[in-house]
Amino acid sequence: MTAATALLETALMLAAHGIPPMPLRAGKVPFGNCPDCTRNACGGRPNMKTPGPCACPHPCHGWAAATTDPRILSSVTWAPAWRHAATVAYHPGGAGVTVVDLDDPAAVQWAREALPATRTVTTTRGEHWIYRGAMPSSNAVRPGVDIKSLMAYARWLGNGIGSTAALPDAVRALAVKEPSTARRAPQALTVPLRARGGECRHRSPVYLDRGIGMAVQRITEARSAIHATVYRTFLAVLSTHGGCGCLTDAHVARLFTAAQAKGESPRHCTDAWTNALTTLGL
Repeated sequence: MTAATALLETALMLAAHGIPPMPLRAGKVPFGNCPDCTRNACGGRPNMKTPGPCACPHPCHGWAAATTDPRILSSVTWAPAWRHAATVAYHPGGAGVTVVDLDDPAAVQWAREALPATRTVTTTRGEHWIYRGAMPSSNAVRPGVDIKSLMAYARWLGNGIGSTAALPDAVRALAVKEPSTARRAPQALTVPLRARGGECRHRSPVYLDRGIGMAVQRITEARSAIHATVYRTFLAVLSTHGGCGCLTDAHVARLFTAAQAKGESPRHCTDAWTNALTTLGL
């Protein structure tokens, strides 16, 4: 069996299990654009938001070339890629999983202390921790830690060991650019946190109601980066209304309800609100 045949058989095995594979060159680099698609002359896939081949169907668009279609994987047009490939990669988001890529022993030790146990795959320098569920990818979320899921690829290094746990909030929070610690301790509340009272600058409750309505709409219409959207929305509301007495628990409850309807946990709502208060010095 040739190396190309072995790689193709691995790819077909992955595809049969619903994991979209793709060939990688040496150095973990995806194959470049085919002649017909140099500099994306073909336009690529619409929005590049779904796994699968481009129209060629050469594997010329990085992670978006990953596919579970065995006819394309074993097609004549893909044969040169497999002949020159060094390994097989896959699109984690297309498989419905998230890979926490831990690049060194220090990152692995941090994960063991901070993250729930899950399926683990040994890599050259560290480990891949694989969770069930997809999310936006993000590099360098902390020293030695990358998140690979939607619109990204990861090397296939085997099944690993352990059971695949559900994607935890702790991993989703890593991709959110907000203060990592708050000067206030998190509070377990049955009602949302209320901002500090002060002189109200708003002459009409209509202004506040309109602002809360727009904030709820922003959260409700978010299609990605939900946690970041919730935090930024909370920050915007507090920057306008946080310093006076017009913001009530009922208003904040509307924001928390909208966030939780998008999948945010009560604890993350409280943490995001607390971090927003701290950022603004309220």
